[in-house]
Amino acid sequence: MKLRRDRYIEKNVLKDIQDKLVFIGGPRQVGKTTFAFHLLGARKGKDHPGYLNWDIDLHRQKIIQRKISSIAPFMVFDEIHKYVRWRNFMKGFFDLYYPKRQALVTGSARLDYYRKGGDSLQGRYHYYRLHPYSLNELSKHPGRDELDALLQFGGFPEPLFKADATEWRRWQRERISRILRVDLRDLERVSEISHLEVLMEALPARVGSPLSLQSLREDLGVSHDSIRRWIQIFENLYICFRISPFGGPKIRAVKKEQKLYFWDWSQVESPGGKFENMVASQLLKFCHLKEDTEGYNMELRYVRDIDKREVDFVVLQDKKPLFAVECKTGDEKTSQTALYFKERTLIPKFFQVHLGKKDYGYEDKGVRVLPFLTFIKELQMP
Repeated sequence: MKLRRDRYIEKNVLKDIQDKLVFIGGPRQVGKTTFAFHLLGARKGKDHPGYLNWDIDLHRQKIIQRKISSIAPFMVFDEIHKYVRWRNFMKGFFDLYYPKRQALVTGSARLDYYRKGGDSLQGRYHYYRLHPYSLNELSKHPGRDELDALLQFGGFPEPLFKADATEWRRWQRERISRILRVDLRDLERVSEISHLEVLMEALPARVGSPLSLQSLREDLGVSHDSIRRWIQIFENLYICFRISPFGGPKIRAVKKEQKLYFWDWSQVESPGGKFENMVASQLLKFCHLKEDTEGYNMELRYVRDIDKREVDFVVLQDKKPLFAVECKTGDEKTSQTALYFKERTLIPKFFQVHLGKKDYGYEDKGVRVLPFLTFIKELQMP
């Protein structure tokens, strides 16, 4: 499988960067720096005068001393959110140079969260979240080979394009270690690294089910507040994300139980859980792209009632449901739970996606059962 350098946000970024700073957040090793080099037209990589990385000693000194190359009309500031005064630094760059010079800011943490006191950049930037590769990014006509590769190796470029099980295991171990022992240290005051490692190992088995903080608290022998704080840290570092329930009293929907998924779905061992996590990631990517480029308020949720009937996902735009999605590994039966909620909610369309070939039913009258490959094509998923 050949690596494609163009990413799904490229056209939007190139348009937005003419008027404002562009921030790109996303998981470690998702391809932010490669994307930045591509926009720079850089062949010299980290030696390019327009590239400054806070993690590189020489670059860090240039940032602190404000020694920015005057020959580079386009600048990339990588991991600069680790600099305590980074927001004031970028405000100064914008006020001094824009629109004659542009800048892209990348980071492996939520740049919208680590503000270090106030948003001095309000109105000066657009924020994008770069997701792992998905089927429509891999090919104009993705097939079963691309789908199997994504399920096995995840959507992060290095393991996906190497497509080697040994290299995938090594990459995953090294990535998690780097996040917990380097990135976390740079951004949070956490001393319980061993507990976080245990939590990281415990979470993949809980993908797809309502997440019980009480159960995790008992397993790790720590306080409820500690578990809650650690999971929030994992979210801020783009390790995982949670979705909340949707629905009202008419269906006796649960209100507080969240579900958790990983940005790297290859961490999940069970085939059904891995497929559900990949679908969750695809839908979140769809939501984030519409938010980041069109300004809609998008939400990814799920439907569950107190009798434990559940539909995996529902996508909302400006608080109104667009469609619901149920995941099945097989294609033999229509979900009775989806039909039940179709009759009792205002969700206009229900899809049941699977890994097979059958396509039947009508989403406006009931539930359409269709292959995941067809679903992402027809809904023009990024």
